[in-house]
Amino acid sequence: MCGAADRTLVYRLGPFGVVRCTACQLHYLSPRLPEDAMLELYRSGEYFEGGDVGYDSYADQAPALRATFRRVVAHLVRSGFAGGDLLEVGCGYGFLLDEARRVFRSCTGTEFSDDAAAAARDRGLEVFTGGIDALPPDRRFDCIVCAHVVEHVYDPRGFVASLRPLLRPGGSVVLGTPDMGSLWRRSMRSRWPSFKVPEHVLYFDRRSLTSLLVDAGFEQVRSFPYPHSFPLALVATKLGLGGLGRRAGRFGTLPIRFPATTLALSGRLLTESA
Repeated sequence: MCGAADRTLVYRLGPFGVVRCTACQLHYLSPRLPEDAMLELYRSGEYFEGGDVGYDSYADQAPALRATFRRVVAHLVRSGFAGGDLLEVGCGYGFLLDEARRVFRSCTGTEFSDDAAAAARDRGLEVFTGGIDALPPDRRFDCIVCAHVVEHVYDPRGFVASLRPLLRPGGSVVLGTPDMGSLWRRSMRSRWPSFKVPEHVLYFDRRSLTSLLVDAGFEQVRSFPYPHSFPLALVATKLGLGGLGRRAGRFGTLPIRFPATTLALSGRLLTESA
């Protein structure tokens, strides 16, 4: 994140390594696939359904994802972020936008996978295929949500800075990402499920995620509640109890809430972006 080259190895994950920058302390994947190669994986429909990278089935996780996003939307309302125009970057099948449109004037998304974007549009949502550069140049929003996106980004400072021109003055951004500083990571060490290689290239804790927002010019940076639920079968598999997941049958999609897995922060743009 700071551009320094010195790093120390923290974990070895097969041909990949999780390293820590000796200057800014950010954890990141090294080596990593070229960014263009990762973008091709995201554009593939297999990233969401049955590919070697990504989700076994994003559709099968719908009950847990919707349970998570309903609570996230409720916290957007409580934080005073709802009511205006919402943008979700990396919206997948549009489950969060679908839950949010009852409390926002408009809901818009971007998504690299055309298959996923099409699934979201089938729900009547406005979703553009690609990154934020796919948005019409004159669009502005009151709230931007990036849920489990920033850990995939190769240039985090450039990415967060690029959100500023999309916000109206007084607008808010919410970043959610796996918590490198969590008890789960400290106890599970290299078995931590959020070491998803090769797609997760950055690993943030509260300090590094705060610095990312502050350095981009956002103010009033503070914690944002993000109670995350996962399907029972997936939880069992990640904890090494795959047999339990297989025996769960139709209960395998039952949402199980896991605390302190996602670190989320919000920040506000209090002045007009240059």
